[in-house]
Amino acid sequence: MKVPSLNVAGLRRRKVDDLPGVTAVARIDRRTKRLTKRLNAGEIAIIDHVDVDRVSGEALVACGAAAVVNVAASISGRYPNLGPRILLDAGVPLIDNATTELFERVSDGDVVRIHEGMVYLGEDLVGKGEPQTADTIGAAMTEARAGLAVQMEAFVANTMEYVRRERDLLIDGVGMPDIKTRLEGRHVLIVVRGYHYKEDIATLRPYIREYRPVLIGVDGGADALIEAGYMPDLIVGDFDSVSEKALRCGAELVVHAYRDGRAPGLERVHQLGQEAVVFPATGTSEDIAMLLADDKGASLIVAVGTHWTLDEFLDKGRSGAASTFLTRLRVGSKLVDAKGVSRLYRSRISTGSLLLLVATTLITIGVVLSVSPVGKIWLNGLRDAWNGFIFWLVGLFS
Repeated sequence: MKVPSLNVAGLRRRKVDDLPGVTAVARIDRRTKRLTKRLNAGEIAIIDHVDVDRVSGEALVACGAAAVVNVAASISGRYPNLGPRILLDAGVPLIDNATTELFERVSDGDVVRIHEGMVYLGEDLVGKGEPQTADTIGAAMTEARAGLAVQMEAFVANTMEYVRRERDLLIDGVGMPDIKTRLEGRHVLIVVRGYHYKEDIATLRPYIREYRPVLIGVDGGADALIEAGYMPDLIVGDFDSVSEKALRCGAELVVHAYRDGRAPGLERVHQLGQEAVVFPATGTSEDIAMLLADDKGASLIVAVGTHWTLDEFLDKGRSGAASTFLTRLRVGSKLVDAKGVSRLYRSRISTGSLLLLVATTLITIGVVLSVSPVGKIWLNGLRDAWNGFIFWLVGLFS
């Protein structure tokens, strides 16, 4: 009698799947925005991200993360960041302050299990952290709001330092590079992959179609434009979060470099066989995109997904965000921030209602034509013209 062979691996997998908690493939990366490019629905994200910001939280939810394990503090108390609340509201389990050795013991693609803050690789316990709940997140947010005044003072100090370093650039445009893309007298649309950028791009479609502005993508904003069906004319940034497809799309490239001339993104551009203009400046890439558009004579600058409020400046998580405030003062009234335009106006007429209106109109016209004398004459003429066309068409093949 033949004894059937046992699939040991299959039995182990079923055994693991039967255990409590969340079992899934792990994707691991210290940079959240790099991880979300390859995170698939139902997978566990292992990150090292102090103060998970709103954009990162929304990106993890959009990817369909089954759970998030953070070896850092998702809310450090510096400011009330929104990322952790977004994850919990979407039903994504969040483990905080996990064992840092996870990055050594877990490889990308391993199947791990998370239960009550414990992280298992097979049957081995490889790490543990603090499961977050609505109560723990609420308490951390309350504490963070209490320390917001300190962050405001630091923000003001960073702003003054930016003035000291970049006064020539801000006041006289010294150090502004030459570019081939013509901006003078034209509208410019600057897209940053920030808050509500997808909805705002969709709402701006009539504007883009009518005015045909110069399209500038800031790093991942170039991919946002391509995903929306547009081709960027200019891409600005340090190129750490933009795809190769975008860099090869034919747009002019402007690499944001450090003040000392170091430009890490330039090496990537050259590896792809592309050419780029180097723009050394302090601050954020979205700011130098605005300054560049203003200096080159743009008549109107429309910004999508950029940072505007104090919480958003702090949510950026870097001192360079202080440049944003002064950049907006420098550009002045020609800057229109499109943030939230999709929420400001939404058509109250649904697609179904429009189709019903069109159908009702056509039926009404048909009834009027069929009962009125003039309508009957018009229909008879139309019928004769149609029969004549069919006769002519048949004659071509006979």
